[in-house]
Amino acid sequence: MIVGAHLARGSRTKLSHGGPVRRARVSPPRPVRITYHCGHDHAPGRPSHRVQTGVRPLRAPPTPRRTDSDVTDPSGASDSPGPDTAPPDGEAAGGRHPHARRWLRWGAVGLALVVLAAAGAGWWVYRKLDRNITTDDAAVAELKRYERERPSPVPRGGTNILVIGSDTRSGDGNAAYGRDAGTQRSDTTILLHLSTRQKSVTAVSVPRDLMVDVPECRTRGGKATDPRFTSFNAAFQIGGTACTVRTVENLTGIRVDHHMVIDFRGFKDMVDAVGGVRICVEEPIDDPDARLTLDAGPQTLHGEEALGYVRARKTLGGGSDTERMSRQQRFLGALVNKMQSNGVLLNPARLYPVLDAATRSLTTDPGLDSLKDLYDLARRLRSVPSEKVQFLTVPRKPYHADPNRDELVQPDADRLFKRLRVDAPVLVVPTEEREAGTAPSPDAAASPRPSGTPTYAGTNAATSACP
Repeated sequence: MIVGAHLARGSRTKLSHGGPVRRARVSPPRPVRITYHCGHDHAPGRPSHRVQTGVRPLRAPPTPRRTDSDVTDPSGASDSPGPDTAPPDGEAAGGRHPHARRWLRWGAVGLALVVLAAAGAGWWVYRKLDRNITTDDAAVAELKRYERERPSPVPRGGTNILVIGSDTRSGDGNAAYGRDAGTQRSDTTILLHLSTRQKSVTAVSVPRDLMVDVPECRTRGGKATDPRFTSFNAAFQIGGTACTVRTVENLTGIRVDHHMVIDFRGFKDMVDAVGGVRICVEEPIDDPDARLTLDAGPQTLHGEEALGYVRARKTLGGGSDTERMSRQQRFLGALVNKMQSNGVLLNPARLYPVLDAATRSLTTDPGLDSLKDLYDLARRLRSVPSEKVQFLTVPRKPYHADPNRDELVQPDADRLFKRLRVDAPVLVVPTEEREAGTAPSPDAAASPRPSGTPTYAGTNAATSACP
């Protein structure tokens, strides 16, 4: 039989059979064991001479591993389980349930799938918009044939983009505006100058009835045409985009870096994509040919009405193309202001419908035929203050041989073209100042200021907005 006992410091144990007295001094609370033998040569319960007095410490229970979930309150009490506290059924030694680990793994897999899906959707959208754009390789090839005749690019001279609004009746959504006779003319032509040094954009309208010299061009069938003196919009009918670009370059001496052509449907879809454009109608409009009926006052125009507003001519302004171009400039200014003020260019969800509408009816040169190129252009336009997005028409007056046609006013027109060519500042004052007598008339067009900078009558995106 083995009996364990604790001995206090200084206690004594006497041994039988006359043995010496031995002291076992043990520092508390260290335990000792005394062994008794019950055998044949000893009386039961009597201790033998063989006594084990070795000190053997009690083994302490294992200390539980502290985890981040243990919380100790200010009194020193801990939420960690004690030695007698067993982990819940199924809980791993690390304190995390197997089911929780599985859910974490599945969550990581799900997150990865979401990221991949988003990336795939973004790539699909990008490719869709990118493929919407039509590249005008034929015009580029034709322009290369006449490279020696074209103006030389001016270093740091800004970027010049020719925007052509085609009146073609072919294509989806365009047949309603008349019969397609197999030809098309430029309904609207704007030379867009993006200044590098002035941080501004100047849009110069070229009247469709302006009498100009159209150079030798090649038809779509490859037949060469003779140079002729005719109305400007005939150049598009004769030789398409390339012929129009060369006519503008001959007229202005400005190198056209890029060009884009947009038809009726593209214009309507862009207006609808931004939620309509608010303009101020000065007097009631009823034009059956333009399919337009509007009351006087502020109006929000959507696709069909907007197209009729910028094309109406017979019942507005006495049939003058001058008044029609003024309306186009005011509308485009209001469109730019709408896109900038409503954050369309900053919001991908709102920018996508605009890009989709624009690219589906857009034909450009290879320099603008990708979504990245158009985005870079939009970002550049976004950085220009609305008051520095200016619209004007080339200085012109009624043609002396036919009052229904126009001709340039010189030297005012050449002065304007030269300033654009070298990226010099061009000042445009609102039409209201012109009517008040503080700005030149549209025919006189330019008058030098004390600074030497000519001033032209027109508008800008800030003043085009209707309150």
